[in-house]
Order: sequence, then structure tokens, then C-alpha cells
Amino acid sequence: MRQPTTRERILAAAARLLDEAGLAKVTTKEIARVAGFSEPTLYKHFRDKEDLLLAVLHDGLPYIDALSDLPARAGTGTVEGNLRDVAEQASGFFDRSIPVGSAIFAERDMLAKQRARLREADLGPQLAERLVAAYLRAEQRLGRVSAEVVPEAAAALLVGACFYRAFVRAYMGEGPAFTPDVVTTLLHGLTPDASTR
Repeated sequence: MRQPTTRERILAAAARLLDEAGLAKVTTKEIARVAGFSEPTLYKHFRDKEDLLLAVLHDGLPYIDALSDLPARAGTGTVEGNLRDVAEQASGFFDRSIPVGSAIFAERDMLAKQRARLREADLGPQLAERLVAAYLRAEQRLGRVSAEVVPEAAAALLVGACFYRAFVRAYMGEGPAFTPDVVTTLLHGLTPDASTR
């Protein structure tokens, strides 16, 4: 089994401390201590605390990497199965990132820096929506998704549902985990058939 790299150990320590203590109480000195390194070691891998926090968030984004090929999956598997995969990955990401994101929202200066860095890297929740919408458009062209569906709206509903469930769990300390019913309901709509619309 591969040993975690220095960078991975620093990120894991930062994520754990942020989850346990919150942003206001987490210092680079404490992150270094928990990771088992000196504080200057952090700065060999990250420009500053904000850069480290962005990396903690980005480290939870393998689901974005997995989504990058989603439009190319059009026509393979089932639409429902593909969207369930997306929803499960998104839900897991939001479960991990909401505590860090909430801490960042509490610090206006840090939030401004994070927004700028996310824009610069073209990251953020809007990327997941764009990729899901592109996938749905590709499925529309293949006739596997109704032409009546607005891909951007459907993508927002799916990603938003994943975020909301994770937010409730983080805020209340409990709540429903992602269920495949979210995708099934999105796909089948709210009306029994087209004639009642």
C-alpha cells in the first residue's frame, strides 16, 4: 500500500482540523503539527493558508474529474445509471466540503480570495452543472432524454438536491443521505404522463 505524500498528509490534517475546530481556530502551525511536519514545510507546497484551503476543497473534487468525461458517456449505460453515479459522487463531495465551505463563508476576505481562485481555475459548483447539462444535451441528441427537458434546469435540480441533502446533514447533524429516488423522480417527472401536462 502506498504511503501518503507530504502534500496528502498536510491536506488530510487540514481537512480534519477544519471539520473538528472550524476555520477560525485552525492555524498553519496546528496543521503542520497534526501532519507531523514543521510549519515551513507547508509553504513548500502551498502559497498561504487560503491556497491550502482551496487545495482541501479541490482535493475533494475527484468527482469533477470523473464528470469531465460525462458528456462522452452519452449513449452508454442508462441515463438513470449515469445520473445516479453523478449524484452519488456529488453527494459525497458535498458531505466532505460543506464544513470547509461554511468556514470560508464566515471570513469575507478569504471568501473573496477563494472565489477569485475558483474562477481562475474554472472550478466550483457551476462546473458540475455545466458538465451534467452537456451530458443531458448529448443524450437529447440521441433521443434518450426528452427534447422538452431544459438541460441546465435538470442539472441544477440534480446537483442542487445533492447539495441540499448534504447541507441538512451538516447543519442538523443528521439527515437523509443521497438516495437513488432523487434521480428516478427527476427522470420521471411529476406528472403521470405527457397527456396531463
